[in-house]
Amino acid sequence: MNRWVAGARPRTLTAAFAPVVVGTALAAGEGHVIAWRAGAALVVAVALQVGTNYANDYSDGVRGTDTKRAGPLRLTASGVAAPAAVRNAAALAFGVAAVVGLTLAIAVDLRLLVVGAVAIAAAVLYTGGPRPYGYSGLGEVAVLVFFGCVATAGSAYVQLERVPAGAWWGAVAVGLLACAILLANNIRDIDTDRATGKRTLPVLVGAPAARGFFVACLAGAFLAVAAVGVLYPPALIALAALPLAVHPVRLVMTRRDPPSLVAALVATARLELVVAVLLSIGLVTA
Repeated sequence: MNRWVAGARPRTLTAAFAPVVVGTALAAGEGHVIAWRAGAALVVAVALQVGTNYANDYSDGVRGTDTKRAGPLRLTASGVAAPAAVRNAAALAFGVAAVVGLTLAIAVDLRLLVVGAVAIAAAVLYTGGPRPYGYSGLGEVAVLVFFGCVATAGSAYVQLERVPAGAWWGAVAVGLLACAILLANNIRDIDTDRATGKRTLPVLVGAPAARGFFVACLAGAFLAVAAVGVLYPPALIALAALPLAVHPVRLVMTRRDPPSLVAALVATARLELVVAVLLSIGLVTA
């Protein structure tokens, strides 16, 4: 069981938690939250990310791009789980997301089924299929779209059946922090990704530019927090998390060894969690 938990990459699941909390907090600030819908949105987001992680593990493993990779356990490449078992785990996670998402769609808006189908397709095709877009430098774009805009706006929508303006700025804040998590991961893997033909954004632009993108994502996230604060002043409390950005920035800008870059990833995930919680507290009290 421990290997399956490790293979789900639990330290990155803040990227699923953060947008749901922020979107739900926006609705709570307007005095309208239906608890089961909030729980269902969280289950969908977490199941989608777990499914994505397993699907990525499977696809990279069978392509041979994970053979020499540092970082969290890769179930397929390490041989601790059969490829078919990892593929089935991904399918199970996506199945959970689909069933719970269907329940939400029936209760709120059947158009959410289209959003869910696109999200699952994007998760599978990230490193799967004949032309995985994760191998073409588009992974960060997908993260911003799905773990920023879609998840944040969607979590607000299932409560209010509309998307308040603040949801888009909140989506940018958590989405850019999720992008930074992926950048830290891909900066760590530049050499092995380049050797195996996996053309992530850091491989395409080079390590110095990728490190600059990482810093830009963190700066952009806090600018988005400030924008939320213009609409909901108590949300400015999330700027108190700014000192937590110093450690991951220092690691990414000065270190090259995989353990330090794994630490940067974890610190960035922690930063996203703290920003989301503080932002949510501000939004609820606005």
